[in-house]
Amino acid sequence: MIEIKNLKKSFGSKHILKGVDLKINGGEVTTIVGGSGTGKSTLIKCIIRLLEPEDGQIIVEGKDITHIKSEMELAEHRRNFGYLFQEGALFDSLTVGENVAFGLKYLTKIPKADYPKIVKEKLALVGLKDIENMKPSELSGGMKKRVALARVLAKNPKAILYDEPTSGLDPIMSAVINELILDLKKKLGVTSVVITHDMKSAFEISNTMVMLYNGKVELAAQAEKFKNTKNPYAKQFIEGSVKGPIQMAITK
Repeated sequence: MIEIKNLKKSFGSKHILKGVDLKINGGEVTTIVGGSGTGKSTLIKCIIRLLEPEDGQIIVEGKDITHIKSEMELAEHRRNFGYLFQEGALFDSLTVGENVAFGLKYLTKIPKADYPKIVKEKLALVGLKDIENMKPSELSGGMKKRVALARVLAKNPKAILYDEPTSGLDPIMSAVINELILDLKKKLGVTSVVITHDMKSAFEISNTMVMLYNGKVELAAQAEKFKNTKNPYAKQFIEGSVKGPIQMAITK
């Protein structure tokens, strides 16, 4: 579904992506791992064109979207994607139902009369019901993540980009989110790109795993092959060891 070629992105003098090459298969879960600051979030923001890279190509379903300038074309491209922010990014002043329906108003031509039905359907899909009139402040962290996911699903995206979906959740709720990602792949055939530091989750949900290091793809492999890799960078990251080629500055 997505092919990335020699993608480069900098912020001032800081080079984040230094030539990323990657293929993301449709209908699968691709997980991107790597240390903080390696460009994981930058990469998915380039895919959805929240950021414009300096060089390279992003080809989505055969169309190069790297340097689209037209707001209409950008909007059309973004309609194919859902983006689940790390903190959920719900609007505190809106009810759960209004949050889930928010994108329908701005991103679709669906009649407003259909919103309540869609809201109920998408909340049910993430295991929630009868909470449409609640406010985000009344929800647990796990419920907020699921409401945010229901909002993403409301416009029926072809692909979902997840930024640390299990961050801040307890192990049980993390497992619930993992099951949801797999369930959506099975039921809807949706393509998923997941950024995570949670290696347990990554191995449970992934078809393909990708490690970014020093601005490039260090390793891309099927989950089982990734788990048993001899690549020293990926092996050190999987094991969470301080010994290896990845050197971290430790201050005392």
